Amino acid sequence: MSGKDCFKILDKIFIPKNKQKISEIKGYTIKYGNIIENDEVIDEVLVSYFKSPKSYTTEDMCEINSHGGNIIMKRILEICLKNGATLAEPGEFTKRAFLNGRIDLLQAESVIDVINAKSEKEAKTAIKQLEGELSKKISEIKNEIMNVMVNIEVSIDYPEYDIEDVTNNEVFSMLNSIEKKLEKLSKSFDSGKIIKEGIKTAIIGKPNVGKSSLLNAILKEDRAIVTEYEGTTRDIIEEFITVEGIPLKLMDTAGIRQTKDEVEKIGIKKSREIVDTADLIIAIFDSSKEIEKEDLEILDLIKEKNSIIILNKTDLKAKINENDKRLKEASKYIIKISALNKIGIDSLYEKISEMFNLNKINLDNDVLITNIRQKDFINKAIDNVKKAKETLEQKMSIDITAIFIKEILEELGKITGEFVSEDIINEIFAKFCLGK
Repeated sequence: MSGKDCFKILDKIFIPKNKQKISEIKGYTIKYGNIIENDEVIDEVLVSYFKSPKSYTTEDMCEINSHGGNIIMKRILEICLKNGATLAEPGEFTKRAFLNGRIDLLQAESVIDVINAKSEKEAKTAIKQLEGELSKKISEIKNEIMNVMVNIEVSIDYPEYDIEDVTNNEVFSMLNSIEKKLEKLSKSFDSGKIIKEGIKTAIIGKPNVGKSSLLNAILKEDRAIVTEYEGTTRDIIEEFITVEGIPLKLMDTAGIRQTKDEVEKIGIKKSREIVDTADLIIAIFDSSKEIEKEDLEILDLIKEKNSIIILNKTDLKAKINENDKRLKEASKYIIKISALNKIGIDSLYEKISEMFNLNKINLDNDVLITNIRQKDFINKAIDNVKKAKETLEQKMSIDITAIFIKEILEELGKITGEFVSEDIINEIFAKFCLGK
């Protein structure tokens, strides 16, 4: 519980073994006792006390630790509600921490990223944001702007001092500096998006070329059905693995071919749709068979897309090789494997790492943008930097330049939550689960 009345409610339902007034209890302490209702002991519990302002929300807070079990926990919750508590909205505790000024909006957003992290790199990136690394970068840029804005305001308010030329040079230098810093942050979203969302990877090919065998080899388990019969995969099978700490969302698709089976047709339609939205396409071909019409259709599908061609079944006599002009025109990445014997899987990982520069993502030194909301505001700030520079190049009045500089500050303030609407705040915290 959190809020000004939480200790009043607690006092009605909790009897410590070592009876003590709440005013005498220090924050960051734990008391042992019983939750009661109508003199009946509901459970033996430990209660943690956090006193304002030294708590997660900066309000008075307490945590009731029971023996667990749905029945007991539900009963304790009902007793709290009967005595004046109300159920928290999604993300309400973090929202209160933000509204009460303990954390900014960047740090609040990072809480949900920590909870939802699918890889160590994603968790590490989220922790850096939670600790305020990105907030510090934004703050440094804002301070750089404010240091120059002082002279701009002087120039506008006291034109008789004739310092406009000095101010213009200073402003132009500042704008160039922050433009570079903002563009670096904006570009970091490419790496940040990969870390947060992973690489959406579609495995495509004709029936029986080894798509499901490849998925099983990568996962090191029999996740997909493998048979000698064509068309056994009719829906999309999704699994996550990590490559160099980056999540790979693998999707084993239905074999692409002409078929009269209506259910299989739906699966093939889904396969084609996934190819259009995937970050990476792994196109598998049976190297023991000649290239056929359906193979050529698949090669057309992957042209001008991020793709890796796999020549599977290297344990059999090859009828296709990596020097085939038709393959090389479709993709510059071609590798040979035997999915059945799990040979060549490491080569696949190496190609993926090379394609997405995974080994160049440095979490120790780089601050990464992982959120499209943050990137949008940074890009808007960059647009206003360019507009401000244009006013100086066209020798417009410095007060016109000041309008765009103030817009830069406002866009940056929207990232950290200083200038953000209630609707956006509600939208962000609606993504949280209850109790966070």
